[in-house]
Amino acid sequence: MLDKELDKELGKDLGKEGWDMTAAINKNGLLAGKVAVITGASRGIGDAIARRFAMEGAKVVVSARTVESGEHFLPGSINQTVSEIKAAGGEALAVKADLAIAEDRANLVAATMDAYGAIDILINNAAITYFIPVVDFPEKRFRLMMDVQVWAPFELAQLVAPQMQERGSGWILNISSHAALHPDKKLSGRGSTVYGMCKAALERFTTGLASELYDYGVGVNVISPGLVATPGVIHHKLITEESKDRVTPVEHMAEACLRLCNGDPKALTGRIDYADAVIEEFNLDPADLI
Repeated sequence: MLDKELDKELGKDLGKEGWDMTAAINKNGLLAGKVAVITGASRGIGDAIARRFAMEGAKVVVSARTVESGEHFLPGSINQTVSEIKAAGGEALAVKADLAIAEDRANLVAATMDAYGAIDILINNAAITYFIPVVDFPEKRFRLMMDVQVWAPFELAQLVAPQMQERGSGWILNISSHAALHPDKKLSGRGSTVYGMCKAALERFTTGLASELYDYGVGVNVISPGLVATPGVIHHKLITEESKDRVTPVEHMAEACLRLCNGDPKALTGRIDYADAVIEEFNLDPADLI
């Protein structure tokens, strides 16, 4: 019953009802002329961030492994995201990338620069997750999770940071999770230890990089979404009868990410943030998405 109710109430997040096409592109918006790369943007949070940034005038590069709808058992694809952004009047490019592969990481940056020039914003959102207890966790999957969720953000930052340093501006935003927090030892972790390790490492990387790039005018932050009814969250059955009242609209996460990628980097860097806290702190009114 819970899955059917969520499917009906949160169909937009599941890719079943589409986005609000009355929302508009503002080519002179907060990110006018900026080039933003968003990984893991075929569905869910990454897709929402791409749409919100495009609404503020950014040229968005949408990256993931799923190029066409139907290639993955979950709904969504980078071509679908790009097509709907363009239909609304925005500018977007789809670049297929498996972030576990070094050549794909390098190509993502190269393809972006070939199309649009220097990268102003990098959103490290892509993730791959297995919920398996430590005693049963296979090395191959451990290394894959670390590659996609720790090494890929690290290397992509290495690839884009020099151009940001040279220009004296730029933003890097890493997407984390409440799983990075230390769990209550009395509660079941449902096999999320490795996932939590990856996100904790990502948060420490973020604050360290923020310190290194502070004098260059480059802002580096990390944000956790809370419980958002994305296709992946539904698939892993992370929303229960007990937690369904805490579900956060994906629009809130997209709005909070936008706030952490514009303004004065020296006043807004090195933050370990949560979407609901950012919405409240800056009194944001999350926009409907195209």
